[in-house]
Amino acid sequence: MTTNTNSPGAPGTPSRRRVLAGAAGAGLAVAAGVQQSAQAADLPPLGTYDVVVIGSGAAGMTAALTAAGQGLSCVVLEKAPTFGGSAARSGAGIWIPNNPVLLAAGVPDTPAKATAYLAAVVGPDVPADRQRAFLTHGPATISYVMAHSPLRFRWMEGYSDYYPELPGGLPNGRSIEPDQLDGRILGPELARLNPPYMDVPAGMVVFSADYKWVTLAAVNAKGAAVAAQCLARGTAAALRGEKPLTMGQSLAAGLRAGLRSAGVPVWLETPLTELYVEGGAVRGAVVTRNGSPGLVRARRGVIVGSGGFEHNAAMRERFQRQPIGTDWTVGAKENTGDGILAGERLGAALDLMDDAWWGPAVPVPGQPYFCLAERTLPGGLLVNGAGRRFVNEAAPYSDVVHTMYDEREAIPSWLITDQNYRNRYLFKDVLPALPLPDAWYDSGAAHKAWSLDALAASIGVPAAALRTTVDRFNSQARRGEDPDFHRGDSAYDHYYTDPSVLPNSCLAPLWLPPYHAFRIVPGDLGTKGGLLTDARARVLREDGSVIPGLYAAGNASAAVMGHSYAGAGSTIGPAMTFGYIAARDVAGVL
Repeated sequence: MTTNTNSPGAPGTPSRRRVLAGAAGAGLAVAAGVQQSAQAADLPPLGTYDVVVIGSGAAGMTAALTAAGQGLSCVVLEKAPTFGGSAARSGAGIWIPNNPVLLAAGVPDTPAKATAYLAAVVGPDVPADRQRAFLTHGPATISYVMAHSPLRFRWMEGYSDYYPELPGGLPNGRSIEPDQLDGRILGPELARLNPPYMDVPAGMVVFSADYKWVTLAAVNAKGAAVAAQCLARGTAAALRGEKPLTMGQSLAAGLRAGLRSAGVPVWLETPLTELYVEGGAVRGAVVTRNGSPGLVRARRGVIVGSGGFEHNAAMRERFQRQPIGTDWTVGAKENTGDGILAGERLGAALDLMDDAWWGPAVPVPGQPYFCLAERTLPGGLLVNGAGRRFVNEAAPYSDVVHTMYDEREAIPSWLITDQNYRNRYLFKDVLPALPLPDAWYDSGAAHKAWSLDALAASIGVPAAALRTTVDRFNSQARRGEDPDFHRGDSAYDHYYTDPSVLPNSCLAPLWLPPYHAFRIVPGDLGTKGGLLTDARARVLREDGSVIPGLYAAGNASAAVMGHSYAGAGSTIGPAMTFGYIAARDVAGVL
């Protein structure tokens, strides 16, 4: 097994942040690509377009919508039997500073603030020109999408930037999300929308920004009011005969509606096999269509938006730290790195392959549960295998998993709570005070005991250490202090918390048995490493030269966020923006 976890600058070793083929390997890759393309030229032709887009997620559909708006003919090739990819499954937060929705809402953002903040978050991992390209073209991306699709957006007021204390950070947040959309605009095509990661409660219309309050509906007046509002929206939509969509469902459906209006075909069940090279440039894609191979030609270029490699066990073994697997991710199951591997075979450089859009996850049966509010709410703490706290539980989710990998005995970790916590708060989709599914206990994802000692025995941690940890945590929680890990010091820490708990809404003691433990593993929303691109979304070789005709955006490309995460929507915001940039560069109007 090889990994890219060596220290930066170590003699004779690759840096942790980049995995690059050697010069000889790159030459062989190009030669192999030419040979493969010569064979591909004899395949049945499936059509010729100005632009071929691989993948129908946020990056791919935004790219195609933009290309069509520049008068270019375009086709979207999608591996899955559904469209929307991981974006359709998501909460669809979009982090793009200074966008028109934010400014119209009176958010006090400026280009100077955004530049300072992104630079402070990302650091030297990503060149300044790529950061600048994202910040410059992001607002235009949102304006363009609204002008060429039925999508409208809402500010997620109060959802803080993840590091609001850094220069340029905004405690009230920069994230937006799609507004409610009537799915009837897609007609029969709605049946081919990739389903959400979690279903919205029946009869309700829920936005991402609502979940914070719905979680508190049993104990908070505003939470109860928001839940009632969600139900009222659902009732009104039903009376109008609508099929209301929000979050990722709204985003994917709205982009698809825009493509349909622009006459852009989306071919489902059409996986990429190879990129086609002609005259030294990428000029198409070899795909499987209706069970047979064929060639789709591109006069101007190919834009790869095929997602990450979270469901490719061999790639995760090759590039990422252990333990890792494909059963802890919530990314779309078709994301197996096809576009990344096809580019690598042409000599493309790869970057950030060791990283992902991490988040603590509870491995419940069926699919893992990406744990947002539950680890932050007062009355819970995370311990490692030694029974000790090791992290600020309310920190940005990617940071928590980075710490899990850096900390010995932290995989798995355990979220420890008491019955008071369970009586007050929604956990996943289980209402307060209701029993958890038996399958959670049978699988080992959840444990329950009437004493901390018995709970420790059940999860295999030292009982004395767990008692000492909880006693110390309780003592500090009563004072509203966390000198050990500073939970509650950042405005971000307080987003998913209970404002009725004082003096610190993040902290409350555990006192009411039975006690509960939830197994925590390093989950993710998808991987964040991929094809290395420049500020114009062009794919680069090891020597920094451009592979002509090849572009990448979204999780098929190395993230502009580097190893960090600026705010909610740091995946989708850049994915859409660099899809927009790629299409405009292909069109020659960037």
